Formats: sequence, C-alpha cells, structure tokens
Amino acid sequence: MVGDVVTDVVARHRTPLAHGTDTAAEIRTLPGGAGANAACWAAATGCADVRLLGRVGTDAAAWHGDRLRAAGVRPLLVVDDDTPTATVVSLVDASAERTFLTDSGAVLRLCAADWSDELLDGVGRLHLSGYLFFAATSRQVVRAAVESAVARGVPVSVDPASAGFLAHLGTEVFLASADGVGVLLPNADEARLLTGAPDVEKAAAELSRRFPLVVVTLGPGGALVAADGAVTARVPTRPARAVDSTGAGDAFNGGFLAALLTGAGPAAAAAAGCRAGALAVALTGGRPPVP
Repeated sequence: MVGDVVTDVVARHRTPLAHGTDTAAEIRTLPGGAGANAACWAAATGCADVRLLGRVGTDAAAWHGDRLRAAGVRPLLVVDDDTPTATVVSLVDASAERTFLTDSGAVLRLCAADWSDELLDGVGRLHLSGYLFFAATSRQVVRAAVESAVARGVPVSVDPASAGFLAHLGTEVFLASADGVGVLLPNADEARLLTGAPDVEKAAAELSRRFPLVVVTLGPGGALVAADGAVTARVPTRPARAVDSTGAGDAFNGGFLAALLTGAGPAAAAAAGCRAGALAVALTGGRPPVP
C-alpha cells in the first residue's frame, strides 16, 4: 500500500460543542491515516505480507513504525526532516459521526524520488490512498506507482478518501490521475460527487463504465458492487453498536483487499469488508486492536 500515516487526536463528545467555552470529551492520541489503517486491517483480516510506503516527520517516525510493526505491517517510511507528521483532530459526536480537522503535514510531500519499481517485488495487489491525489507532488507518486503496477500486471485499487478534498481538487483531475486503476472504492458521497448522479446506484453503475470494478460503501447500509455499467450485488453490513466511525471505510478496504487476495469474488470480498467495518465502528480510532 502507498498512503498516509497520521497521528490522530480523537475527541469523543457526548454533548454538542459549546462554542467559546468548554465541552467535556474523552480524548485519545492514536496512530491513524487512511492508508495505514487499511494496511493494519488487511493484516488483521488475513493478509500475511502487508507493506506500507508513506512519509512521516522525525517527530513521530519511530512511534508510527513501532505501531505498524505491532499490527503486522511492514513499514517503509520516508522520514521528512523539514515537515512534521500529518495530524488529524477527529471530533466524534454522540451518534458516532466524526468531523475531521486535517493538517496533512509530511503526507503530501511523498514524491517521485520516494518511489521505486522494486517496491512491487512480490506484491499481489497495490492499494493507493486517495489523500495522495490532493497535491501535485504526491500525485507524481500515484502516477509512477500505477504505471509500474500496470506494466507488471499488478492490480491497483484506490479509495478517493475525502469528498471535501475531492471537491476542492476537482473530479476531472482525480479521474485523470486514476487512469489505469482497476478497483475504485468510494463512499456514497464520493461516488455521487465523481459522477454528478444523485442516486448512489446510478453513480456506482456509471463509475463502473470507467473502472472495471467499483465498490461503494454505504455505512450502515452495507455496500454496492458494480461492474460493466450495472450494479451486480448489494451487500448488507453486520449490526454493530457504533462508538466511533473513524476508519470504518479504511477497515472495509483492508478486509475487502485481504479477501480478494485469498481468491474471494467481489461480492464475497465486499462482505468481508463490511464485517471489518462493523468491527471498526465499535472501537475508538481507526485501527484493529493490537495483541
């Protein structure tokens, strides 16, 4: 995987935010990042060899490396001497819905010089976090990685990652940068934004005319699988008592990709992703428990 490694500050508040004064909250500092979270969930759900290329600052490089290794992920971290590790403040309300304040830090400074074709040696699938699409420098890594993977016959998947950042970037820039990607893993908002279709099933079907396989996550509604311009499966999720929805989509991605690597079909892999997502929302933070 190539993606973001982030320090998450998760603040769970049971009452509405009181502007201009204090709001009681439970606050934890945890390892996060969409790419790193997905890698950890892939390792937790059956993938024996998960590698993650990302860029971090000197401030937290050792801590993040230790946390990834403990989760069963091989960290390939580029240490940035000039910019600190990305930080996200996640505000989680009583309904477990989260709002992010994001400082991308070193994430978007991943550059073409950090990529090497040898990183694909022995790799069965390549997954890219959509956060890398949101800066010109890190988009160079996206293109280099996709071109290398296509040349080697390694299938590539992408999670668009953020409807807010995607809207700011522009959908055409994203779609052009994703040329050659075989699996797109948007959530419902991202699928609608990428197509302009208000109906999520129509959005999934339309995207599958551009990408061979599209799986749209629907939160508690499960997931839609689409190929060749049509929705081919509707996959329910497992009931869960939601505590924090941070990282639920990352967990889906990790479980989905791990299942594909073991030979599961798209619908069965989506079901595995839904199971991982249901586990994730019952936890604080975006990663599986570490033994």
